[in-house]
Amino acid sequence: MRRTRTEALSMPEGMHRIQITMSFPLRWVNSYILIEPDGQASIVDPGPRTAETEQEWREALANLGLTFEDIHQIVLTHHHPDHLGLSGWMQQMSGAPVLMSARSRQETDYMWGDGASIEERLPEYYLLHGMPQHKTVEIKEHMKTFISQITPLPKVTIIADGGTLRMGGKAWIPVETGGHAPGHLSFYAPESREILCGDAVLPQISPNISLQPGSDPEPLQSYMDGLRRLSSLTVECAYPGHRNPFTRFTERTTELLAHHEERLAKLTERLQESSAHAYDICLHLFGDRLGTHQLRFAMSETLAHLQELIRRGLVSQEQQPEGIIYFSTL
Repeated sequence: MRRTRTEALSMPEGMHRIQITMSFPLRWVNSYILIEPDGQASIVDPGPRTAETEQEWREALANLGLTFEDIHQIVLTHHHPDHLGLSGWMQQMSGAPVLMSARSRQETDYMWGDGASIEERLPEYYLLHGMPQHKTVEIKEHMKTFISQITPLPKVTIIADGGTLRMGGKAWIPVETGGHAPGHLSFYAPESREILCGDAVLPQISPNISLQPGSDPEPLQSYMDGLRRLSSLTVECAYPGHRNPFTRFTERTTELLAHHEERLAKLTERLQESSAHAYDICLHLFGDRLGTHQLRFAMSETLAHLQELIRRGLVSQEQQPEGIIYFSTL
């Protein structure tokens, strides 16, 4: 039996960080257990579903003297498989409600619900933007691998932005932002100046910002607006979805804003040399040695930045006779 990883930094009383295994390169996602004085537990972002992660949760609960029946609620910051994945299984095991934003619920249905066709639509979208067909076939097969990680989908209870949610003996205010995921919720405790920030703000890496067909049409603008909203909060300790808890929350939001402005400038410089399709620009930004998972993130992030340049009136797009969309500076 593999020993469950425990937190590298000390956590406040009543809160525990459980590092749940996920795929390379991130390797694990942070799940949080917040325990009430009466022993009831809230779980935040249980992680992707595999046989290994189910066992990790059994061990984690046992190490804390808890059972599935002690789970009072399962709270999701957003709909991505490494956060939502186990929620349906955990709901079956515990009977607890699963809470997420209304927008996240819509995105869950779009990505993973009955009749969802993202594994068809996304490769077709990339093909329009210059990705070679053999790469789009790999993307299609890659998208199918997520189904087992999110099955079964939970029955969802909606959390409202700006309300109050009690977890671990504290009142947490849901703060809805977008960009990384439409309807992403962070949870802010004003009395203790703590925030459970999911993937909205990460301490060492930049959260992926993806433009996808049928989703947020301007995700980078949404993300940067969200960063500005989050930066107005007084935060002394932030608990992210990946890597370790950190204290430089406001400074980190400023760094992330600057990072995206720098990338927009780099992309503009490339287009001033010549027009190009998104796949060429993606390789210019991220290189040509990406695995399928990383290529999907890089391609959609490139498209998100191109769309922001269009929104700012700096770039235009035109579909060429062969069907490929090219971008040019104005």
